[in-house]
Amino acid sequence: MSEITDYRSEIRKVLVITLILNLSVVALKASVGWWTASLSLMADALHSVTDSANNVLGLVTNQLASPKPDRDHPYGHQKYEAVGALGIAAFLGIACFEILKGAVDRIILGGEPVEMSAPALWLLLIVLGINLFVAFYERRVGLRLGSHILIADAHHTMSDVWITIAVTGGLVGVWQGLQWLDVVLAFPVAILVLRSGWVVLQSNLPWLVDEIAIAPEAIHAVVMQTPGVINCHNIASRGLLGRQVFIDMHLVVEPKDVETAHEITEQVEIHLEKAYGPVRVTIHVEPLDYQSGKITY
Repeated sequence: MSEITDYRSEIRKVLVITLILNLSVVALKASVGWWTASLSLMADALHSVTDSANNVLGLVTNQLASPKPDRDHPYGHQKYEAVGALGIAAFLGIACFEILKGAVDRIILGGEPVEMSAPALWLLLIVLGINLFVAFYERRVGLRLGSHILIADAHHTMSDVWITIAVTGGLVGVWQGLQWLDVVLAFPVAILVLRSGWVVLQSNLPWLVDEIAIAPEAIHAVVMQTPGVINCHNIASRGLLGRQVFIDMHLVVEPKDVETAHEITEQVEIHLEKAYGPVRVTIHVEPLDYQSGKITY
């Protein structure tokens, strides 16, 4: 079985770079929001605060999420990364609530009018450019390394891009005298934030609850191509395809001596690793009479 690659240092570098950029975005949005008294822009700044918080959370979980096992964690620590991604979903939920609360308060209680200017809009375009860079940078590196925390944060940042586009368009309308656009836009902003949280939640829960990683029929097809294998049944898998998958199975082989049977199981592991990347396979070798057509549990 090949050595598990530890990408944490590279992921940590990406998180530090994006943290610095996200803090710059927060400062710009908050400054323009305070300057113009824009509710939608202040809500957008709040959403960007969660970007920075997510980077900090990612740095913490990245430090903990070693793929290499130890005495206390014999299956590795990679689920810490999924827990971090769920933390991102929680931050998004909080941001959604705050945005909706601010919009309702503005409708009921009123507030000072929004005052827009050309310099404020130019600053928002700079913010948009930074967000686009962060989203595509994190997604590209996240897909290359198979990092859930980077991909989840890229989803979050991409939602920030769409929100900033919507808010900027609304503030252009406010500049033309349509003051009501600022409050109206706060509601779709909240919906976009909520959707981002759902995407992150949906992609990480299966990993945490040990949902099937590979179809047992697919594993069966690979195993049965190994010379000496007669029957393969009771197959189960969990983990993250491409990062680390754990596979259990019962196997019936032709040889009756332990040494040759062991060699066949080694070949099975090699074939599975070639097909699916890093795997840890537990094989229970059974007598010839124990053949079964029950591929999965």
